[in-house]
Amino acid sequence: MTFTIVGERINTTLKNVQEAVAERDAAYIEADVREQAAAGATYIDVNAGARIGHEKEDMQWLLKIIQDAVTVPLCLDSPDPAVLEMAYGMVEITPMVNSISLEKERYDAMIPFLKGKACKIIALCMDDTGMPTSADDVVARAKKIVQALEDIGIKRDDIYVDPLIQPMSVDIQNGMMAMEAVKRIMTEISGVHTIGGLSNISYGLPQRRIINRNFLALMMAAGMDAAIMDPLDHELVALLQTTEMLLGQDEYCMNFITAVREGRI
Repeated sequence: MTFTIVGERINTTLKNVQEAVAERDAAYIEADVREQAAAGATYIDVNAGARIGHEKEDMQWLLKIIQDAVTVPLCLDSPDPAVLEMAYGMVEITPMVNSISLEKERYDAMIPFLKGKACKIIALCMDDTGMPTSADDVVARAKKIVQALEDIGIKRDDIYVDPLIQPMSVDIQNGMMAMEAVKRIMTEISGVHTIGGLSNISYGLPQRRIINRNFLALMMAAGMDAAIMDPLDHELVALLQTTEMLLGQDEYCMNFITAVREGRI
């Protein structure tokens, strides 16, 4: 198994990125995505939604700049199917689409867009009742949305189920709920992948990076095989590679040994 890293850094909710996009600072974006690619990002997430009224033109600009700089496939991140349709037409490599959920408005808009598309898809375990409150709730929603995607021809190997990682600062059981949900999804819906926004777990707490790192190892042990994360957090990536080795997913420990020799661990 090769862990899928979705690099989260090109998002206009981040101050530096928003400023670079507003000022059309191509050099900033190019440098960042090249670093993400060099650090091992499998996909680079592209979210241009923060500047209200400018999402379409910002997304167009970002896609051109990024694809001129790197050959890493992109994760197209928008709640607007019209923006996704435009972005899908611009990409040169099969993308990931972030995301669909069971919320009626989003579901009804996304299903027609996704039908017939060649892409990976992030499927959120969210419906109109709100965030899940138990692992049972997450798994039930996962089964429902996977079935809906299969019904329009999406293969399980192209589906990345997001159990919706919620902050420990809100409920001390949220970490355990996410781990149990991932373990059950990977067992009960065989063939799909699981993914999550890793840093959600540490929201509102100090020393967030160490929380994220430890949580990644625990989630990988539960079966999670993808994460939306910062590939430039070198200690996080080192932990990921070490955990892969400890879980028996690195034949002869060669990836770990190579990373050590190259100074990445």
